[in-house]
Amino acid sequence: MFTGIISDIGELIETEARGDTRLRIRTRYDLSTVDLGASICCAGVCLTVTEKNPSEKWFAVDASAETLSKTNLGDWTPGRRINLERALKVGDELGGHIVSGHVDGVGSVIETRDEGASTRVILEAPSDLAIYIAPKGSVALDGCSLTVNEVDDGPAGVRFGVNLIPHTKEWTTFDALAAGDKMNIEIDVLARYVARMRDIAAK
Repeated sequence: MFTGIISDIGELIETEARGDTRLRIRTRYDLSTVDLGASICCAGVCLTVTEKNPSEKWFAVDASAETLSKTNLGDWTPGRRINLERALKVGDELGGHIVSGHVDGVGSVIETRDEGASTRVILEAPSDLAIYIAPKGSVALDGCSLTVNEVDDGPAGVRFGVNLIPHTKEWTTFDALAAGDKMNIEIDVLARYVARMRDIAAK
């Protein structure tokens, strides 16, 4: 379980096909405090630490073919910067919202534009996610907890906007976002349960 508050920006060092795909990621985390088997949210995807090298400051995770097909991880190449968050501990501050690290779909950045010191980002998400995305609701993009500003439903999918304040751009990979970029989307878990309750009530 995570909060959507990014605590490090990692860098992909290497990918290796081993049946699954092994990803080696450089980090500033103190890896002596990260156990093998621990969960780290990597750009919104909950992955298990399978190897680590504290002296060289990297850890490795394995991504299955299913994970690669449902996320943007299949497009990653060495040098890519990655939003990282360690798993939530009991007693930690919940500064964002509950994030599971289970990606619901991949969205595309349609537009970015500056609004004062902030940046407005417009994305298009798959149409099956439309019922879960609402103005002032929460969404996790590449693992970062953000508030939805506006929603526009269309035949090809749902478009929605989020606002990135300077602090968010400084402490995430979002300082380099551009039109055409693919982002992992996780809908708010509360929206998921509300939709399920609605479906049951309609039967």
